[in-house]
Amino acid sequence: MSVFDQFGVSPIINAKGPATRLSGGIMRPEVSQAMVEASQCCVDMAELQAAASRVIAAATGAEAGYVASGAAACLLLATAACVTGLDPGAMARLPDTTGMKNEVVMVRSQRNFYDHAVRAAGVKIIEVGLPDRYAGAGVRDAEAWEIDDAITERTAAIFYVADTQAQPPLKDLTRIGLARGVPVIVDAAAQLPPQSNLKRFITEGADLVAYSGGKALGGPQASGILCGRRDLIMAAALHHLDHDIHWDMWEPPAALIDKSRLKGAPQHGIGRTCKVGKEEIAGLLTALRLFIAEGDAARHARWLKSIHLIASRLSSSAATAVRIRNEGLVECVPQLELTLQGEHSAAAVIDKLRRDNPSIHVDPAERNANRIIINPMCLHETEVELVAERLAAVL
Repeated sequence: MSVFDQFGVSPIINAKGPATRLSGGIMRPEVSQAMVEASQCCVDMAELQAAASRVIAAATGAEAGYVASGAAACLLLATAACVTGLDPGAMARLPDTTGMKNEVVMVRSQRNFYDHAVRAAGVKIIEVGLPDRYAGAGVRDAEAWEIDDAITERTAAIFYVADTQAQPPLKDLTRIGLARGVPVIVDAAAQLPPQSNLKRFITEGADLVAYSGGKALGGPQASGILCGRRDLIMAAALHHLDHDIHWDMWEPPAALIDKSRLKGAPQHGIGRTCKVGKEEIAGLLTALRLFIAEGDAARHARWLKSIHLIASRLSSSAATAVRIRNEGLVECVPQLELTLQGEHSAAAVIDKLRRDNPSIHVDPAERNANRIIINPMCLHETEVELVAERLAAVL
């Protein structure tokens, strides 16, 4: 009996990918073991975060790094850090940003429900540009000069959501940010693979970058990486950590928090809602090491093996056209695209798979085009055969 059975919860087969609503992905045994070992002793959390900073800095090329409870948590900490800097008084007043820089400039076509995390710090998002290329009204999107025009004395940061289609290019924004003295925050939550993206955004001039720990990295679902400028990571740590200790007893590691730069210790900050445990930090750092060691090619081959097995079972079906996406692109996640034909309905098939026992969840994003997408990232080897059998039977 599994731990979930004890609580009356049935495990599912996740063929959609590491979605939070489906509890994220599957951790490797080494990651789970690291978390178990971490749970059996206590450490100073500032010391542990300082160690995490060194590991993350080496992996990303940033000056420093930090671990919080997810990519969204990292975005909240990043925004708060840009608003308050190292002022403990300002930290205590958030989300009241009266008298502070409290605007964040963002391209309108990049707005999404994850920018709740940015607004939670008490800032106002200033939208820039018209997404004509998405609306079908033209080919243009926001341009660099519009970002520059939107910056005022109230601007705390520029916010950029990384994507292959994002406009304008990040380098244009970081050039403006540097010239105007405004930090650039990059949401790169789902931008792994490729592995090179661990360093890409810092190399292109970003001041802070957030990654999910529970997606391709294979770490705990409730974990995320924030990396970037040392002073901003220090501010993020001050918003996040427990500082409930007398000033004369407080000795944080200088590599993470330079106490000499502070006029006093901040109270518990807005980032306390983003608490991460020693178990998540140990698991995430282990997962990061494994992710880098495996490399894009081996990872792609592992995922592609699962896709090929499922595709082979469906290749003779007259009910569906089978296509493998990203088969030759090792920097991407390979996916199986099933286009249903005849009277078959993607919505009905998806629903039947979901209602079976065990329940199989596929990606329904393209069901209106009568397509089903299979993502292999969260499939155990033992589950791949079952997914193939179920799909073949349903189709």
